[in-house]
Amino acid sequence: MGGDGVSHGVAVPVGPPAPAVPFPFRQFIVKVHGRCNLACRYCYLYAGPDHTWRDRPTAASAAVLERTATRIAEHARTHGLTDLSLVLHGGEPLLAGADTLARFTSLVRARVPDGTTVHATVQTNATLLTASRLATLADAGIRVGISLDGGLPGHNARRVDHAGRPSWPAASRGARLVADRFPASYAGILTVVDPTLDPVETYDSLLALRPPALDLLLPHGNWSAPPPLHDGQRYGGWLCAVFDRWWRAGRREARVRLFEACIALLLGRPAATEQLGLAPFETVVVETDGSIEQVDSLKSAYHGAAETGLDVFRHPFDEALRHPAVAARQAGADALAATCRACPVLHVCGGGQYAHRYRAGHGFVHPSVYCTDLQRFIRHVARRLTEEVPPPAASSAEGGPP
Repeated sequence: MGGDGVSHGVAVPVGPPAPAVPFPFRQFIVKVHGRCNLACRYCYLYAGPDHTWRDRPTAASAAVLERTATRIAEHARTHGLTDLSLVLHGGEPLLAGADTLARFTSLVRARVPDGTTVHATVQTNATLLTASRLATLADAGIRVGISLDGGLPGHNARRVDHAGRPSWPAASRGARLVADRFPASYAGILTVVDPTLDPVETYDSLLALRPPALDLLLPHGNWSAPPPLHDGQRYGGWLCAVFDRWWRAGRREARVRLFEACIALLLGRPAATEQLGLAPFETVVVETDGSIEQVDSLKSAYHGAAETGLDVFRHPFDEALRHPAVAARQAGADALAATCRACPVLHVCGGGQYAHRYRAGHGFVHPSVYCTDLQRFIRHVARRLTEEVPPPAASSAEGGPP
């Protein structure tokens, strides 16, 4: 093992031992297709340091999907799960065909124990959405999440196909089709923050596509490969501007998961998001060849960072729970850098997104590369809360406004 905590290409962060009873996985991301019909110029998955996708099948075989359904059901039965999330992913999952997604989802639902509810979502770039495909997904109880950079053509200029043609005409048509004809199937829009775009204009343009929810994600970067234009304040300021627009609307125009999670955590309530908080890590990925992996964001750090050496044919998901990298991510604050453990906003920030803590040669036990941005955003939200909500009588809790 080298000084960066890497053994045989697998991320093994230095940290405390696993909890005596690991938290079970509750979100299963299944790569039904391993390629994409777009060639986004910033894609960390296909243009980043990890190249494992090149050696994997283009699509998951029937045998991989059948075995994955069995393993998910086995995990649900072992841990008495009453709810689980099934995310159909890629690449672009619709390249596998809407019928394939429907059959696999039905297979999982048929195999999980009675009393286990499977919440299924497909995450798509929306370019392949048609009325017939959406009808198939809706009939199968699969909701549709859409990835866009904003709600205007100029926002999506870097989202092009392999011939360099813009994806916006097809993507916007797909998004509007969901909103107009299948609103009950509309899960929302995922957008990666671009600090070169006006924050309020970006938010308003996304609202025009009528999503019930928005996910605002920070671009994947780390201490060895910093995010674009990063100066410690730029991304935090962008989020603050959008938060104020959202907060002052007078009504909830759309759920924004990052904002709602931050408010909940500031108020001492639980919130589940990979970007904030100390909730236990509960997500596992199945690749097109059946490999069991950690989340894709790790692939932005180095080649092989998400690997576990396990697969659905030979291993139950419980073995992944015992993997050192997964165990470190379930250890809560004890696995964080000393700087994070001493921070007054620790219980809200939670150290930030795991992949953003990486430094080559030193592993993941560092504050997030977005540490200053996150502090600015969290303290800004805290100030807005104290302007609107009288503090509890005994409120001297750490993490409050400065």
